[in-house]
Amino acid sequence: MATINLRPWREEKSKERQKHFLINLGGAALFAGAVVLGIGYYFDVMHDRQVDRNDYLKAESAKLDKKLKEIKELKEKKQRLLARLDAIQQLQASRPIIVRNFDELVKVLPDGIYYSRVSRKANSIGINGVAEDKLDVSNLMRNINSSIWFGEPTLSKVKLSKEGLNSFSLSLPVVTPKEKKGS
Repeated sequence: MATINLRPWREEKSKERQKHFLINLGGAALFAGAVVLGIGYYFDVMHDRQVDRNDYLKAESAKLDKKLKEIKELKEKKQRLLARLDAIQQLQASRPIIVRNFDELVKVLPDGIYYSRVSRKANSIGINGVAEDKLDVSNLMRNINSSIWFGEPTLSKVKLSKEGLNSFSLSLPVVTPKEKKGS
């Protein structure tokens, strides 16, 4: 029988397999490295996108905060302007009241009474005057009380002067008559 020595062939085959194994191992290592680098790159890109989104949201939030502050300032300015407008309208509405008050003071004045001094402080009118008789002062007070432009008068003094006339002092509140419904 012939002897065949397969050892060199086996060694050659083993070296070839080992070479293929190392090549495959290196290829798998390169492929795994590429996959790890690809996944890392993907996560870095996603992270950068999220950071950009967060920055955008922060910038928009800052813009909205600024607009909210402007809106708040405009609302405060609007309230101040409305308060001014209301004050102006009240002044405009009360302008004819002073004229009405003086006109009404003349209408309620009975004969025998003369005003020497008329003053107004806020919603009250002070009157100093001279009357020929004390009854004329009470008639004046009744006339004032029946007027829709004045409240109940308060008499502070009646004094007989040297000339035989009665000097008096009274105060009366000013009221604004309510408008009738339907007019």
